[in-house]
Amino acid sequence: MANAEHGGRPAEALGTTVADGGPRARLRVARLGLWLLAAVLAARQVAAVLTTPSGERLTALGTWVGPEGVLHVSGSLYDSTRFTGTPFSGLVLKPLTRPAEEALGWGWTFGTLLLVVALGVIAARALPQPVGRRTALLAAPVAVSLLMLSLPVRSTLWLGQTSVIPVLLVLLGCFAAHGQRVSGALIGVAAALQPTLLLFAPLLWFTGRRRAAAATGVTFAATTALAWAAMPRDSATYWVHHLAGTGLGGPADDRANQSLHGALLRLGLEGPLEIVLFLLLGAAVVTLALRRAVRYAHDGQLLLAVAVTGCAAIVVAPTAWQHQLLWVLLAAVGRVGKRARDRLVWPVAVVLAMTLPAKMMLPNMTFLYPVRDNVVLLAALAAATAVPFLSRGSQYFRTPIPTRYADPVPARFSFVPLLPFLRRVLIRPNLLLELLLIRVTYAAYAKVRLAATGGSNSAGRERAEEHGQQILDLERLLHIDIEHTVNHAVVKIGWLRNFFDFYYTSFHFIVPLTVLGLLLWRRPVDYRWARSALGFATILALVGFWLYPLAPPRLMPGFGIIDTVHGVQDFSQPDYGTLTHLTNQYAAMPSLHFGWSLWCGLVIAIIAPKLWMKALGLLHPLFTAAAIVATGNHWILDAAGGALVVGAGFGLTYLLQGPRARTAVEAAPELSSAPAAPARDRTPS
Repeated sequence: MANAEHGGRPAEALGTTVADGGPRARLRVARLGLWLLAAVLAARQVAAVLTTPSGERLTALGTWVGPEGVLHVSGSLYDSTRFTGTPFSGLVLKPLTRPAEEALGWGWTFGTLLLVVALGVIAARALPQPVGRRTALLAAPVAVSLLMLSLPVRSTLWLGQTSVIPVLLVLLGCFAAHGQRVSGALIGVAAALQPTLLLFAPLLWFTGRRRAAAATGVTFAATTALAWAAMPRDSATYWVHHLAGTGLGGPADDRANQSLHGALLRLGLEGPLEIVLFLLLGAAVVTLALRRAVRYAHDGQLLLAVAVTGCAAIVVAPTAWQHQLLWVLLAAVGRVGKRARDRLVWPVAVVLAMTLPAKMMLPNMTFLYPVRDNVVLLAALAAATAVPFLSRGSQYFRTPIPTRYADPVPARFSFVPLLPFLRRVLIRPNLLLELLLIRVTYAAYAKVRLAATGGSNSAGRERAEEHGQQILDLERLLHIDIEHTVNHAVVKIGWLRNFFDFYYTSFHFIVPLTVLGLLLWRRPVDYRWARSALGFATILALVGFWLYPLAPPRLMPGFGIIDTVHGVQDFSQPDYGTLTHLTNQYAAMPSLHFGWSLWCGLVIAIIAPKLWMKALGLLHPLFTAAAIVATGNHWILDAAGGALVVGAGFGLTYLLQGPRARTAVEAAPELSSAPAAPARDRTPS
């Protein structure tokens, strides 16, 4: 029998094994690469902490265990508001004061790093079953990498906080402990360190783990009583005077406090009204969150249930500082959406909210401030009470409705692989996901563009002006140095000056966004083709900004250009480029004002069905070229550079995505005449 099952496998089975060797080998290589990426991110975080001057890093840890730390002071831990932990955490930390002080840098940082790795590995192994081989192999390094990038972990490493420990204790209690009593004891210790984690006791109770729930309550009560016996004054201060830590740490209305209490204070509510509203809303959140968590736990999604409960603990805590918000990142494991095109929206939104500053996600507009100031809180609220996570019993849990793609068009050179993530969809991509990616991509572009500035110091300014003189000399050689003449001619005609100023400041963003919006709405097959070309062109322009900082005509001393948009520049001041602290004033070569307008004109000329539309589209780059020269913001050669990167952008798109296929564009309408799809494919979009 053994020979028949193992030694005597048929040739077909052996062939399958050999064939599977390739994908398995690629998975192993991908896994190794992801672990290397996680190691690089960890090394970067450690280097960022340890290379910072001692007075600026591990400040929270120094506040506790440093030479003047509160744990050295005889008296109450809470004589100042610098210590925000529970009395039990103070009791645990006091014996560690001396070794922690001696290892204030390396020891604490590397210890925290190991805890983060353990957290990521446990979370990866707790994913709801069944899990595919690829997910099983790649989940752990991906989870560790996301944790290393997240703001809570970066804040924990930077400040020297202990907030990773309660999260790890809960995950150990739920997924690694043997026996309900041990599980409950671990979660009870976590609650003793962070009291709102007592919400896990009812979760355990209502999911049938009543011994674990009882052990959680007993452990919490015992540890709190132990701390009360050892530190009665501190315990009374924390539990009675400060109502479980309320008021400790920074001001509760600070934007860093992403709890419901902090949000209500930021909205201007205070006093008894705020307290009553906080208690009522908190009770509603806890009720909804626990009901959802119990349902997901019974459904076999215990990690999601834990994340939902943790998000509720964030919402109802008096203070939830940045380093305490890891629960929201765990909520990314929930699956949302019946369609494949919608499946990434929730995890991408969560990862962005937990990785990037809120200013990068939302524009700097006053009416958006309430949302921007509470992004993580809103994500926690959504995860706890509103997001419709799919159950494992849903037919869409493992196999969402697939996205329809146009047939790939071969690249010009067959040895260049087509990029699968640039495939052209036959239906509209998810609008929310596109907006998120466009906003974050533009914010990253703005950051890199500003970092590439050559005018932040005198040497950079001199280099940019030297390049400006090179451009001017080349234009004189080519007899195209018309900037001064055009600028002074336009200034003399008031209405023309106002027109070009308005065109320069208004149409740079409006027209490209309008074109992208119309493509997304009317021509989804062409949308990614056009978007890819624009993205490649912008990336190439960033390289140009970095390698060749260039002073525009308006910032060339002695050239005599009148800056019609920004006003008179004071050349006697070292930082006379008045907007340099906001944007890179020396990112002139290539001109993306002209480049983006040329992209718009070409896309309209290629896709628009009528001749007059094509002509109108091509007028936009012509007007833009006139505006950038008339206002003194660019040289003629800057426009040539913009045209060059746009051409290269379309070329890279052609090379990596294949040529634009007219047959693919016509495929979308033909879907309506195709045979009726199964019921699951007819869900309205």
